[in-house]
Amino acid sequence: MPVEVMSAENLGTFQIQGPLLKVAIEDLRPTQMTVGMLEVAEKSAELDKEPKEKRHEYLDAHPVPVVRGPGGGLYLIDHHHLVRALFDSGFHHAVCAIVADLSAATLSEFWTKMERQHWVYPYDAQGKLRGYTALPKTVAGLTDDPYRSLAGAIRKAGGYRKTTPPFAEFQWANFLRSKIELGSGRKAIAEAVDAAVVIAHTDAASKLPGFIAASATKKP
Repeated sequence: MPVEVMSAENLGTFQIQGPLLKVAIEDLRPTQMTVGMLEVAEKSAELDKEPKEKRHEYLDAHPVPVVRGPGGGLYLIDHHHLVRALFDSGFHHAVCAIVADLSAATLSEFWTKMERQHWVYPYDAQGKLRGYTALPKTVAGLTDDPYRSLAGAIRKAGGYRKTTPPFAEFQWANFLRSKIELGSGRKAIAEAVDAAVVIAHTDAASKLPGFIAASATKKP
């Protein structure tokens, strides 16, 4: 059962309803199918540096937003990379913030409302739309999309600005999927970053969230 931790009024752009809850990671339902495992590994490395006696402080400082669904299940709607990293680093719980209670909805109504709010992204590692039943039951079932790792890497390299629209990095991943042939592993992604940043500044990417025009990157 979730354990009450503390109260809060907001979490970034999300409005929190009620207190924060300590929830077993295995009880959190993902709303996407993939993550960039390179980014997960980087977060895991950061977590591993945290002294065990201070881990609860880290969790309290990094609540994750969830929606209560039919039957009372808790659906993770952001920070999938962080929660997967927590799982990989041996954490058993995450601190969660409920941003909506849709427990009274039918399953069909629930997914319709989730889609309307852009709180679900059922696309696989090839960028293909799948049914909601294909979503993993736990974060352990999230699979790797190397292009999502590449999208995160080029943002850090100045390819585009960090933005608030849901799944912005996946939009960039799908854009890059058709532009760059990418192998798996850290080395392949690192070798693709420079070329991907150049492509990110072209007009072809101008409608993507956080776009930075090439002219804005030139020094006077």
